[in-house]
Amino acid sequence: MIMEDRDAACLRHFREKLPELASIRHYLHAHPELSFAEEQTAAFVAEKLVNWGYEVTTKVGGLGVVARMTLGSGDRSIAIRADMDALPITENTGLEYASRYPGKMHACGHDGHTTMLLGAAQYLAQTRRFNGTLTLVFQPAEEAGMNSGAQAMIADGLFERFPFDAIYGLHNHPGAPEGMILVRSGPIMASADTVKLTIHGKGGHAARPHLTIDPVVVACNVVVSLQSVISRNVDPTQTAVMTVGTIHAGTASNVIPDSASLDLSVRSFNSHVRDLLEERVRRMVTSIATAHGATAEIDYVRGYPVVVNTPKETGFAREVAEELVGNANVTTCELIPGSEDFAYYLERKPGCFLRLGNGVDSAFVHNARYNFADASLPIGAALWTRLAERYLV
Repeated sequence: MIMEDRDAACLRHFREKLPELASIRHYLHAHPELSFAEEQTAAFVAEKLVNWGYEVTTKVGGLGVVARMTLGSGDRSIAIRADMDALPITENTGLEYASRYPGKMHACGHDGHTTMLLGAAQYLAQTRRFNGTLTLVFQPAEEAGMNSGAQAMIADGLFERFPFDAIYGLHNHPGAPEGMILVRSGPIMASADTVKLTIHGKGGHAARPHLTIDPVVVACNVVVSLQSVISRNVDPTQTAVMTVGTIHAGTASNVIPDSASLDLSVRSFNSHVRDLLEERVRRMVTSIATAHGATAEIDYVRGYPVVVNTPKETGFAREVAEELVGNANVTTCELIPGSEDFAYYLERKPGCFLRLGNGVDSAFVHNARYNFADASLPIGAALWTRLAERYLV
């Protein structure tokens, strides 16, 4: 049950605004745009923010939108970020407001993230109950995987052009009850690296393997040996994941191919562990290939870093969340092996990335049947409102 106290008018207001919030989200859901192509979404967001009285800057880092409002004489500043992009998935929900564009879908809930921040923006502009500078960051291309929207906005001078003291963001969380707020200090989401391996051998006839250097045998040895990298190199108190997702070689049973290729996903929650994993993968793969007379080509691509929440800002977020929804509806988030480019902001600024329940029976994100829970919209919008008001006093 949501706690109602003397400060809960904001939450009641957003409950009353649910039809309006849902209408915004349904529009965004029906008109999804992929990473770095969010032109209509950015224009939709910017128009509303301008109408509400914000100083709005568009095309930050490509299609990013930054809205600012300064009130009173306070010198504190806070930033809140929402992502706007969709995924290249064909929707299969049967919703009345389902995507109108085949092959494009808001399958990760960014339509809900954007709506909640817009809802908070409207309320804060109307009530004007804060003292300092509020910065709202509507970011493109979180789903890019690398060279993302966060990186683009930072490279375009986000921190210098729109200075702030701390930054907050959130992501919906399928599996947790609608409106449940999940908080964790320190690492919360993993770094995500991709490794492309090519084993170069010497092809030939399957009946004369002694005249070849079989890259399939080498690749199989690599797969088996990689299973020991985490179990025998990483501190057992740390968490990491390494998955060989693809292995490809050859076209016929009686032909030994010239090469074999493998794709790996490597995830960890500590920058030192991340470095260790790269070093061990490189050394192990090279050594195994050399031992068989083959060579290894290693393309180790670093994706998003670890999302690390700072203690002070996380404690503040938890306090605000508990005031809003009650202690029973705020819980500590478990480590999440998924990745998030919000990590790039937290490498430079203190802040906190939270999770918001999307329903116990919600389809998981990146799924053609996923849908953001409208019931969580008032909670998220109220959370951002109260966070800003409490921070900017």
